Amino acid sequence: MGTYAAVVLAGGAARRMGGVDKPALPVGGRPMRDRVLAAVADAAPRVLVGPADAVPDGVRVTREDPPGGGPVAATAAGLALLDPGTTLVALLAADLPLLTRAAIGELLTHLAPAGGTAHLAPAGGTAHLAPAGGTAHLAPAGGTSPPAQEPDASLPDGACFVDADGRRQSLCGVWRVAALRAGLDRLAAERGGTLAGAPVRALLADLVIREVPWSGDGPPPWFDCDTDEDVRRAEEWAR
Repeated sequence: MGTYAAVVLAGGAARRMGGVDKPALPVGGRPMRDRVLAAVADAAPRVLVGPADAVPDGVRVTREDPPGGGPVAATAAGLALLDPGTTLVALLAADLPLLTRAAIGELLTHLAPAGGTAHLAPAGGTAHLAPAGGTAHLAPAGGTSPPAQEPDASLPDGACFVDADGRRQSLCGVWRVAALRAGLDRLAAERGGTLAGAPVRALLADLVIREVPWSGDGPPPWFDCDTDEDVRRAEEWAR
């Protein structure tokens, strides 16, 4: 398989926080959305869907149609900016300040062929999944990536973290682009051509999903900040 891309969704209304630009709130001295983008620094491309005054170099920015149309409409907008041939995408909420590159690597291993491994590249490099029994090769910044391989039909359509109660954290996952696009096409047909207001669970309804409990060190990477108290808790963890 080739490189993975990342789509970060930052267009939520944050009603429980008074409508603030939640992804711009700092945790550990950095906006939450920047922390999420840093966790996928080796993704190519990185796409931010939502309003943004400033983003790191190389990040593509777009808006869902209509603006505020919800995460499924935002997913469609983000996928539209991916490079041709991209097979895997990390689909992430922008309010996951504790997300790490190691956590993304853990998810990627669940989409690798049996015996394969996922290795994260250093900043500026590109991560690749290795085939069964093979070795992953890292392309340096500006280098050439190995050609993408066809996905193994026996593998799941995606992998996402689950919390301690078994609830899926769907916007902290890695997915096959083809499966997401098929889900978007199905939903659009069912909803008369519109994706505005559609729930993420409807998008993922027909997908085979690998549920991954977090077993690494540190706080859970799927922890999202829906309230001021959540932000304070994340700040404590980030110290």
